[in-house]
Amino acid sequence: MPQITVDYSEQVADAFDRPAFARDLHARAVEIAAAKPAACKTQFRRTEDTTVGPDTTGHAIVHITIGLLAGRTEETKARLTEAVLEALRQHLKPVEGLAVHASAEVRDLDPSYRKYDA
Repeated sequence: MPQITVDYSEQVADAFDRPAFARDLHARAVEIAAAKPAACKTQFRRTEDTTVGPDTTGHAIVHITIGLLAGRTEETKARLTEAVLEALRQHLKPVEGLAVHASAEVRDLDPSYRKYDA
């Protein structure tokens, strides 16, 4: 915990410094949501096809989902979401001719969440 997933359009792959973004995101999760540094886990998933409205070109999407154990206030979740989008602005360079649609959400993990480390 936290479990972080970053879905991003392949059109931004070369402009997105994913390792630096993950380090920044983890630091913000520790500071804002009291996460433990060693528990921060991020998976990046590149998507090949992106469609926004009727358009199949000229758009890219980056969506970040952060799953936390229950107990954080709505204010804390909102602060973390804003901080994550700010970090994305710092680690995603503009791509000429491409509109990037970025979003983030923080949600509570289901009470059934379990993990193990091998």
